[in-house]
Amino acid sequence: MLSFPAPALAMVEQMRTAAGADPARAIALQGAPGANSHRAAQEYAPELLPLPCFSFEDAIEAVQTGQAGCAIIPIENSQHGRVADIHFLLPGSGLQIVGEHFMRIEHALMGLGPGPFEAVYSHPQALGQSREFIRERGMMPLSFADTAGAAAHVAELQERKFAAIAPALAAELYGLQIVEQNVEDAHDNTTRFVVLAKEGLDPATLDGEPAMTTFVFTVKNIPAALYKAMGGFATNGVNMTKLESYQQGASFSATTFYADIVGAPGDPAVDRALEELDFHCAKLRMLGSYRMARARGQVED
Repeated sequence: MLSFPAPALAMVEQMRTAAGADPARAIALQGAPGANSHRAAQEYAPELLPLPCFSFEDAIEAVQTGQAGCAIIPIENSQHGRVADIHFLLPGSGLQIVGEHFMRIEHALMGLGPGPFEAVYSHPQALGQSREFIRERGMMPLSFADTAGAAAHVAELQERKFAAIAPALAAELYGLQIVEQNVEDAHDNTTRFVVLAKEGLDPATLDGEPAMTTFVFTVKNIPAALYKAMGGFATNGVNMTKLESYQQGASFSATTFYADIVGAPGDPAVDRALEELDFHCAKLRMLGSYRMARARGQVED
């Protein structure tokens, strides 16, 4: 908690106290009050109690240790790609994905005054999503742990040459002036969040509802292994909406893949596809089945 900038500490303490009194209703999130993950938690489940954590590891640990009933974690952004480290953290966490939430991201430039600014603080994702805006104004991008924390840091520094890029709520919370709204480079900038809990949903409870299933797998180290592993999804008509690769360890001998499919175990087509996948894999780990938050391919205004 003491890693948060001073202007955020009192609010963090209040939220931690409320969450500690009713851990089952607490939802852990990474970032200071006012961060995008805070907004996402309020949108996804306004009845839950936000529990701010300094890092993704801290948010996951809060669920593992029973300090929170669930956590909401950003996993990918439409403009800047996957959120760093999440694909490594999820499989080893022992937690299950029980929900997803899509949120339109709107960044604001804020500071102690109207500028001009020499440098701007924000989370690396927000800096990447506002890259052209920052470059055109000649500001130096400086990374911070989260967007709202960056705003609190600027308030703490009390230097007018620094700005932050964060949600508008952060300016209100930390007494900053919004200089410009909607500084993200793309109007349809959207982040996908996943909700994590100790216990996954029973796929049977999703029967008749649009559902998603997430898993990670490592194929056998033989020629055409990935091609063969993917064949079952094509032949059974199962839509795979995401497939990403990443390396684990330094051997580079086997690649791990992270995948999302439409459907859930219990659907005969999904069961056949997963059975064929398992046959061609050295390792397969299911990360959860959950309700689809929106139709894939749908573009929101």
